[in-house]
Amino acid sequence: MAVRAADTTAIGRFSGRTAWARNIAAPLRDYLTTETGGALALLAATLVALIWANASAGSYESVWTTKLSITVGSSGVALDLRQWVNQGLMTFFFLVVGLEAKRELAMGQLRERRRVAIPFVAALGGMAVPIAIYLAFNAGGSGSNGWGAAMSTDTAFALGVLALVAPGGTRLRVRLLTLAVFDDLVALIVIAVAYTDHVSVVPLLAAICAFALLFATRQVPHAARAAVGIVFGVTLWVALEKSGIDPVIAGLATGLVTSAYAPPRAGLERVVELTRSFREQPTPELARTAQLGVASVISPNERLQYRLHPWTSFVIVPLFALANAGIHVNGGLLGDAYSSPITLGIVVGYVLGKPLGIVGSSALALRIRRFGLRRSLSWPVIAGGGVVAGIGFTVSLLISSLAFSGRELDEAKIGVLTAALLASLGSWGAFRLIAHLPARVRARQIAGTEDEIVDLAEDVDPERDHIRGAEDALVTLVEYGDYECPYCGQAEEVVRELLVSFGDDLRYVWRHLPLNDVHANAQIAAEAAEAAAAQGSFWEMHDRLLAHQDDLSPRDLARYAEEIGLDLDRFWDDLRRHAHAERIADDVASADASEVAGTPSFFINGRRHRGAYDVSTLTAAVRGARARAAALRRAAAS
Repeated sequence: MAVRAADTTAIGRFSGRTAWARNIAAPLRDYLTTETGGALALLAATLVALIWANASAGSYESVWTTKLSITVGSSGVALDLRQWVNQGLMTFFFLVVGLEAKRELAMGQLRERRRVAIPFVAALGGMAVPIAIYLAFNAGGSGSNGWGAAMSTDTAFALGVLALVAPGGTRLRVRLLTLAVFDDLVALIVIAVAYTDHVSVVPLLAAICAFALLFATRQVPHAARAAVGIVFGVTLWVALEKSGIDPVIAGLATGLVTSAYAPPRAGLERVVELTRSFREQPTPELARTAQLGVASVISPNERLQYRLHPWTSFVIVPLFALANAGIHVNGGLLGDAYSSPITLGIVVGYVLGKPLGIVGSSALALRIRRFGLRRSLSWPVIAGGGVVAGIGFTVSLLISSLAFSGRELDEAKIGVLTAALLASLGSWGAFRLIAHLPARVRARQIAGTEDEIVDLAEDVDPERDHIRGAEDALVTLVEYGDYECPYCGQAEEVVRELLVSFGDDLRYVWRHLPLNDVHANAQIAAEAAEAAAAQGSFWEMHDRLLAHQDDLSPRDLARYAEEIGLDLDRFWDDLRRHAHAERIADDVASADASEVAGTPSFFINGRRHRGAYDVSTLTAAVRGARARAAALRRAAAS
């Protein structure tokens, strides 16, 4: 049965998985997708702010300068609405930034520490050069204090633009996200050091104590951990606000110390036992125990990201734009702005300084050969990414609001908006040029890049693995599956279509992952497939098992064996002796080592495929892997 790529209902079908011993929540792909979608909400909020400020400048300022105070006894915090957004709600934005940084360091692309070096150096260069350009425009002037407004990339806007101009550039999007995270980390240090006029020592000491206690909450029993963490987190924020340091730093610090880890296998098996106990005795006590058990196996980092990231992308950051992007524009202001060193410093710093800084510092890092670093992207793509990184908005406006007021603040805002517009247009032009590079040039550039991090723990072995397709194919698609898993049955349709579409460029490998604690017949079905393999008929049995997933009893298996012409006595003897159980256990062990999240799980040329597995999504992933493999093969042959 053909699956139409445009059928959103079908896509929904091909996104389910049966959970198993490893489950990484909030994967990077989801993070990138949310950030990209949030860019549209951010753009809409910016337009609304501009329209509002120009339709009624008085009401715009009146609303956002309204005072709101929260007091307990004689103490409290009094800020206007704009400050509550900038210092209060934006704390959650930086919390998510810290959470994602910690997750990537613990489990993601940065888990190999040497890969941190180039994006970190590129981020530093991408900030230092724009700052130098800004200071060159404002040397000795009143605007020199605003140098921090020219340094930081806006994650949401940049990823949104990149999704439009380079929709297949997942590798570049990961790199840009990493760079933007480093940008934000340094920007918050700059805010704390350069844009804090006075620090009160006693509240600062209280903040340090609150942070230490927050860090120690990982030792608190799970049931009380969230409540205790909220108390210490709020205490940290209030103490920083009272000390004179921008309290948004509390969010970043909290995110960086929030642990991220893959769920332990023993914990997930315990969850199955708890849910079964609740099914047998549906009491409130067992319901609560099962709920806590499920939550306890997912790391606090991933739970917080899952809850907060949509709110920060679709509510908090757009609200920040609504509160800060409004400018009452007239001919006089525009004329003054485009001749102002503040505006020009921000525009030139972002549009020219960012790509120059990123490309130049990356080249410098790669020249230090003793570190053995290799670039993860081709030079044209690095340059294109540098142009995209010239889109600054959120942190730039935040620092502008700290450094300027009045007319200078308006000039800075115009500079930020203009730079974002020019960088977006420049990104489109850059990637159009990259698309027209000769194939041999692209192949040579790709050949000089670092290999992908391989997620598949055990390489494909033609002598052992079950393979469909040409052994010398450019792309290898490995699936861990369970014959009783309904999602694997859906995926089988897609795999067949891919094998037809890609021909000799694709080979497909099936590995067993019977979920015995979920599917009663999965193990015996896998052993039946191996018993058939022993007689040279693995794929014939494989096809029948996936075509009849509701009929996997021993009697059904015997019927399938007879239909494909197996020696039934030998077949039954293998099943009785569990002759192939060890072979299946080896597949399960390799799945465990590869931190497989459930069935079906796919690996494309050793890289874990995240997200849906409908025809269009897997086709795009296989096509990208084929293009890279073909370029590498072409470069090796030249």
